[in-house]
Amino acid sequence: MNQEELQNLRKDYSAETLTETSINANPIKQFDIWFNEAVEARIHEPNAMTLATATTDGRPSARIVLLKGFDINGFAFYTNYLSRKGKEITKNPLGAITFYWGELERQVRIEGNIEKLSKEQSEKYFHSRPKGSQISALASPQSQEIASRDILESKISQLEEEYADKDVPKPSFWGGYILKPRLIEFWQGRPSRLHDRILYKKIDNKNWKRVRIAP
Repeated sequence: MNQEELQNLRKDYSAETLTETSINANPIKQFDIWFNEAVEARIHEPNAMTLATATTDGRPSARIVLLKGFDINGFAFYTNYLSRKGKEITKNPLGAITFYWGELERQVRIEGNIEKLSKEQSEKYFHSRPKGSQISALASPQSQEIASRDILESKISQLEEEYADKDVPKPSFWGGYILKPRLIEFWQGRPSRLHDRILYKKIDNKNWKRVRIAP
């Protein structure tokens, strides 16, 4: 594809509208509505989200992770604490997540502080995972340089043999985080790029201010 073809790639959005009267006053309830609609639309991995973190000097990084729970407290995901994102969260707990459901022409952006989930929550989720995923978490030095894939696969084979008849322990370096939102934006695609954007800003422990922002 040449530059001109790339520049001419565009789509006009017309599936839905988003108004101040149609949207729920509580952004978590509104997210629940949209998330369930994404599930019902059979979107591939509707819980896939872009997680953005940054170093203390502002160097950003982003990757796709999976949402594993949400409620009034925030949005949960699990990973290796010693991965790049884990190290960045330790030093700079500010983060952002983005959901994009293209089939529904919708996007949700969420910003807030990231904290570790309790050891009990992490243990419970870890042991709910398929055994293969548990072993992979134990074997992989996530984000670290390795000489070859063979080394990783050899470690997997060793652990599969070691834990063939017993439970895999949750690694101390693996567990959950929760992003506690202070800002949530709902984006609905509209024709001619005049998209609907409704922004919620948290003003205290329970209440949110809701405003429309320009596309």
